[in-house]
Amino acid sequence: MNFLPSILQNPAIFYALIAWSLVWKGVALWKSARANQRGWFVALLVVNTIGILEMIYIFLVSRKEPQA
Repeated sequence: MNFLPSILQNPAIFYALIAWSLVWKGVALWKSARANQRGWFVALLVVNTIGILEMIYIFLVSRKEPQA
């Protein structure tokens, strides 16, 4: 159970995790802003899931064709 604290104490892994999260968050926020999806934008901005929610948004939600 001491796996997570030991990972977060390693600076290289910690900074790589921050960079990973920032890249996915930036792309997801950009896509949601361009699509004028305010609810997704706020959720992506507030919730920190280390890129998981952002990847779900990018690959599943934002790829759907807008309905006419």
